[in-house]
Amino acid sequence: MTAPLIDNLQYCNWSPKIFRELRAGGVDAVHVTIAYHEELREVLGNLTAWNRWFEAHPDLIFKGLTGDDVRRAQATGRTAVFFGFQTPTPIGDDIGLIEIWHQLGIRFMQLTYNNQSLLATGCYEAEDPGLTRYGRQAVAEMNRVGLVIDMSHSAERSTLEAIDASARPIAITHANPHWWHPALRNKSDAVLRALTGRGGMLGFSLYPHHLKGGSACRLEDFCAMIAETASRYGAENLGIGSDLCQDQPDRVVEWMRVGRWSKTIDYGEGNAANPGFPPMPVWFRDNRDWDNIRQGLARQGFDAAEIGGIMGGNWLRFYDRNFGPAE
Repeated sequence: MTAPLIDNLQYCNWSPKIFRELRAGGVDAVHVTIAYHEELREVLGNLTAWNRWFEAHPDLIFKGLTGDDVRRAQATGRTAVFFGFQTPTPIGDDIGLIEIWHQLGIRFMQLTYNNQSLLATGCYEAEDPGLTRYGRQAVAEMNRVGLVIDMSHSAERSTLEAIDASARPIAITHANPHWWHPALRNKSDAVLRALTGRGGMLGFSLYPHHLKGGSACRLEDFCAMIAETASRYGAENLGIGSDLCQDQPDRVVEWMRVGRWSKTIDYGEGNAANPGFPPMPVWFRDNRDWDNIRQGLARQGFDAAEIGGIMGGNWLRFYDRNFGPAE
C-alpha cells in the first residue's frame, strides 16, 4: 500500500462540501480540533455533531482511533477523522478525565493554548516557568493511556520540559521553524532538535501568519524550508499540519484568540490591522491542492519515499506507536 496523505491539523467550518474536497484531494486522514477553550459539556456537544456527520456521510468520513484506521480509509476511499484538543481546558483539574477523553477518541491534547494553563505556559506569556506539578502528572498519564502531548502553542521552556518529561515522543502538530520566519508561534532550533532527537513529530503549518511572506509566501520558499529542516533534523520526523481554517467566519478568530478570558480582543501574531482570517496562499486554498506541495517537494530533490513520509507516512508511523497504552 502506498504512503497515506495525512493532514495533522485542521479547524475548518465542517460541511459535506469540505468532506467531498477531502476525498477529491485524496486525504486519507485528518486531525481535527474539537476544543479551543470549550469546557467538558461543550466538547461533548462537538462530539455529538461529529457523530451526526459520521452517520450522515459514511461514504466520505469515519472516526479514526488507530493507525489501522488510516489504512482502512485508504482501502475504502474515505477519510479517517482523528480528534484533538488545542487546550487542556476539558480536563479541568481532574487528571482522571485524561483517560476518559482518550476512551472517547481524543488522540492529541495541547498542554496550553497561548496563555498560562494549569499544566504549562503559552507562547504569549511574558514569563515561562515551565511545566507545573500538575503538568508533569498529566504528561505521565497521557503517556500511560496513549494521548499525545502537543506543544504547538507553548512557550520555549515549557516545550523543552515537556519533551524531557515525556517517556514517549511528543508532537508539535502545526508550526514552522523560527529560524525561517520569526513568528512567536514558530519553534526554535533548540526545540526542534530536542523534539526530533526524541522521535517527536513536527507538522509544518500553512497558516499565513506562520509563513515567510504571509499569504504571499511562494510554494518554492515553503518547500525549500522543508528541505532545510530535513537537512538539519532528518526527514523521518516531519509531516504537515496545515492549520487550515476553511470557511470559518472571521468572528471565530476572536474565539480562537480570546475565548472567555478577556473583554478585549487579543489579535495575536501581531496582526491588529487585520483581525480576521488571512487569505491562504494561492497554491494551498483547500484540500484539493495537496499535489502542489507534493510536486514542490519533488523539485527540491526529495525522493519518492521521503515525499511519502512527509505527506503522511511519518504521521502514520507515529500513530501506530503512540495512540495506544504504554507497553
